[in-house]
Amino acid sequence: MKNKIIIAFLLVSSFILFSFMPSVKRDLESIQDPTLEDIIKSYKNNISLWPKPFIDEGVEWEEFSSIKRDTAFFTEQDKPAVILGKMLFFDPKLSGSSQISCSSCHDPEMGWTDRRKVSIGNNHLSGTRNTPTLYNIASRTSFFWDGKANSLEDQANGPLSAFHEMDMDVSKLPQKLSQYADYKPLFKAAFGDEKITYDRIVGALAVFQKTIKSQPSRFDRFIDGDYKAMTDQEIHGMHIFRTKARCMNCHSGKFLTDEKFHNIGLTYYKRKFEDLGRYEITKDPDDVGKFKTPMLRDLLNTRPWMHNGFFDDLEGIVNIYNSGMHMIDPTPEQKAADPLYPYTDPLLQPLNLTPVEKKSLVAFLEALNGSKFKMARPDFPLK
Repeated sequence: MKNKIIIAFLLVSSFILFSFMPSVKRDLESIQDPTLEDIIKSYKNNISLWPKPFIDEGVEWEEFSSIKRDTAFFTEQDKPAVILGKMLFFDPKLSGSSQISCSSCHDPEMGWTDRRKVSIGNNHLSGTRNTPTLYNIASRTSFFWDGKANSLEDQANGPLSAFHEMDMDVSKLPQKLSQYADYKPLFKAAFGDEKITYDRIVGALAVFQKTIKSQPSRFDRFIDGDYKAMTDQEIHGMHIFRTKARCMNCHSGKFLTDEKFHNIGLTYYKRKFEDLGRYEITKDPDDVGKFKTPMLRDLLNTRPWMHNGFFDDLEGIVNIYNSGMHMIDPTPEQKAADPLYPYTDPLLQPLNLTPVEKKSLVAFLEALNGSKFKMARPDFPLK
């Protein structure tokens, strides 16, 4: 009798188990990785409901936010200080040879860069670094790839005086511009009198440059609720950017930059193209090979990329980040013998992205481009 009871119990238990197996299967499926369809759907919501990004411990980051169309742009361009700054920016008389202007390297038709690996200035001398774009320059907290200037006014002195850029003795610049009568009313309108000083020159240049802003992209429209503005592939790429690719450790916020400095393994230490980066400013061994995180807005307009301008292909850039970038780290013996030998930022790790994920990531990066307006140059020459 006891055996019959046990057999009956086992039969009932088996019946119950098989009856619930579809439910168990569904529960298991629900905790598996989301499908691509699930991922796309999760982003077609208010940004506060998006999947959280993968952020390393201790990293300060900001959520994405959209930029708006600058409805005050043309009003700003009519302000006297902006008019003066724009004239100065495009005027080659600010250089020692009177042949090179700020716009020679920061061309509005080339994304406010020069589309060269490195800049070319006075006497056709080559610089050592890629020309940064001026898009959204008012939102930067430091300037140059190594952060050696903390204001636009300080930044201006670098290219104005550098022998391989504009090669101007800035102490003589006010006197030089004073020879041109057409500048006097411009300075009076901007500052209240006709006096031309160096501080006023760089001040007006800064005021003008602060009006240079990116125009909204499809990415911004998507953030603001137009969920048809980006394709499914681009949305997938944004998800990869935020999660598996770990890009938001450095590229977050409205302008997709942390405004900080990192060594991504491209310092070429003790090699032909060596550039010690921020170390040249701070003399801190930990800063060897560190360069400022670039903004990713309008990146298609600002190629080639990196501090040395070596990269002109987004797929190539994704591939090098996918590798982890730790191929040239020093051995313990090398580091002990040479304290300056740089170690690639530990934030960079192999990503193991699939071919599909890499293509989606590139598609998302391309969706960040929105600026089409190209500023007209002022009329020259002044007399």
